[in-house]
Amino acid sequence: MNKILSRPVLAIVISVIITLVGLLGLLNLPVTQYPDIIPPSVIVTAKYTGANAEQCVNAVIIPLERAINGVPGMTYMTSVAGNDGTSIIQVNFQTGTDPDIAAVNVQTRVTSVYDEMPPEVLRAG
Repeated sequence: MNKILSRPVLAIVISVIITLVGLLGLLNLPVTQYPDIIPPSVIVTAKYTGANAEQCVNAVIIPLERAINGVPGMTYMTSVAGNDGTSIIQVNFQTGTDPDIAAVNVQTRVTSVYDEMPPEVLRAG
């Protein structure tokens, strides 16, 4: 201990070496070791030809949101309706949720309300 106290240059050199070894180790970490920080999401789109935004909300978005609400792992959803008849619903899930299973769960809920959709929506997709 006295050697380090009497030789501050030795202490600085050891500190620099430890820092460099730590940086090299950090740079060589494989990317798979980093956690997924972006939560998975599923996007549902529908086209209601000839409808305005209000008609899209009432005929498409509200029934779909009602059906999708409560999907396992869902945190929140957002929706947008356009005056060109386009409806978009984004369903966001908890981090760690399997995106494939989430997509299947959402698809199952969406198909359960096909009979409530206007025929134009089913034709256009």
